[in-house]
Amino acid sequence: MAQSNETADWVSRFADEVIAESESRAQGKPVVVASGLSPSGPIHLGNLREVMTPHLVADEVRRRGHEVRHLISWDDYDRYRKVPAGVPGVDESWAEHIGKPLTSVPAPEGSAYPNWAEHFKAAMTEALDALGVEFDGISQTAQYTSGVYREQVLHAMRHRGDIDAILAQYRTKKQPQKKSQKPVDEAELEAAEGSGAAGEDDGSTGAGGYFPYKPYCARCGKDFTTVTAYDDESTELTYTCTTEGCGFGETVRLSEFNRGKLVWKVDWPMRWAFEGVIFEPSGVDHSSPGSSFQVGGQIVRIFDGKQPIGPMYAFVGISGMAKMSSSKGGVPTPGDALRIMEPQLLRWLYARRKPNQSFKIAFDQEIQRLYDEWDKLSAKVEDDSALPADAAAYSRAVGTAAGELPRTPRPLPYRTLASVADITAGAEDQTLRILGELDPEHPLTELAEVRPRLDRAEAWINTHVPADQRTVVRAAPNGELLSTLGEQDRASLRMLVDGLDTHWSLDGLTTLVYGVPKLMAGLEAEAKPTPELKVAQRAFFALLYQLLVGRDTGPRLPTLLLAVGQDRVRKLLGA
Repeated sequence: MAQSNETADWVSRFADEVIAESESRAQGKPVVVASGLSPSGPIHLGNLREVMTPHLVADEVRRRGHEVRHLISWDDYDRYRKVPAGVPGVDESWAEHIGKPLTSVPAPEGSAYPNWAEHFKAAMTEALDALGVEFDGISQTAQYTSGVYREQVLHAMRHRGDIDAILAQYRTKKQPQKKSQKPVDEAELEAAEGSGAAGEDDGSTGAGGYFPYKPYCARCGKDFTTVTAYDDESTELTYTCTTEGCGFGETVRLSEFNRGKLVWKVDWPMRWAFEGVIFEPSGVDHSSPGSSFQVGGQIVRIFDGKQPIGPMYAFVGISGMAKMSSSKGGVPTPGDALRIMEPQLLRWLYARRKPNQSFKIAFDQEIQRLYDEWDKLSAKVEDDSALPADAAAYSRAVGTAAGELPRTPRPLPYRTLASVADITAGAEDQTLRILGELDPEHPLTELAEVRPRLDRAEAWINTHVPADQRTVVRAAPNGELLSTLGEQDRASLRMLVDGLDTHWSLDGLTTLVYGVPKLMAGLEAEAKPTPELKVAQRAFFALLYQLLVGRDTGPRLPTLLLAVGQDRVRKLLGA
């Protein structure tokens, strides 16, 4: 049942449209939604929007009792266009394979997979499994080389004049320039960049006329080929190869020939008709005149099909990729994100924003704020105070129609776990001791209770926090600093040390460290902070950080104190 307009989120509204469109087609088949991904290199977080948008809609349709197929077309029969930078096990020698199908290119050195396409498909498939995305994968290499599309190819060749006439309407229009990739910490990752859509190929016109089909050369295996003649009745096709040093040419029967494919602007709408696709989003680059989605809406009629409902989706930005840069080719992948965040959080980032709204995924300190926001939403959902759209996004994040995703049994704050991981350098006995003292009334008894969130926080500390920002507790007191302290500072330190026993919990130490400057100012511990008091608190905190870790800042002080332990705190503070 559809939700009311007041409570419906964007997913529900698209689900309404998809179900209505499916019923209007009266096809009596499962509702088909689709995504397309090209494993031409690492499949990044921008490309993930190509999958998550139809996944969320498909899941909503499935929750309403309809049978759904989510197709992911692996565009692995696309040509290998360039050698991506920064891929381990790959060097410039891979340039010799440019022009071959992705499934004919060797995998990176040391890979367990048989070819380039399978290598990059595997990483994405693993991430989608962790995210709870159900899909039917279709290899376009398998489709074309086994002759599944034979009739569609022959049909396109018979109607090449009609296709050419449609494309001709747009060829004189100026195409928008492709945006260059900015440095990755400010990056807007174009979500369609890794899909077959990026090619925007519409075939070629030569002496023999226009042909929407591109053979791969029988000798060199590359697509630097030109169709010079075609006979509709016999299906005889003649092509020549222009690869340097090749120059091969032959005549084949297209009714038997399986080593080629339709050009992209014809291939995509052909698939819409062939699969009966009802919903498939596309990136912003496909919304301009002459782009694949726009032209496809006319070409699909040649195949007796209909264009799917196709919302445009916006860019996905990245913040804080300290170890990755676009100049080195290291745009982050879903697997990279899942190493530092739980699947629920990553699903939520895609679910809470409409497809046409851009957003950023945090790899820097911002991830702590995102987790705080997520935990607050969880609490609101728990007490039934969340807004309907927020509750819907939460529901879509924590599970699918098939059930809830595995979750951390006791989700302690991410920033706390990260601080503890930072201070203990991953030592499990110390980690358990500190986390067990956070809440003495409900002590943690085993680390399994806080996993996998603890593992994600530890991975973030180890891979995305620069070494000069890591926390190292002093081995000995800072005698020089202690000797220069005035009586006010000494009294503040004594008050803190005297309160450790009775305040030894996360909440208790929070009250203590914020309360000492208030009491020193003659105020009640519960007094609201004034501008002057905030200055005093900052100065007190900086003193504690200097005495404990030799810097002016660090992890939250209550967590730091717990991590250091009472005896060591007393020693370092000169007690």
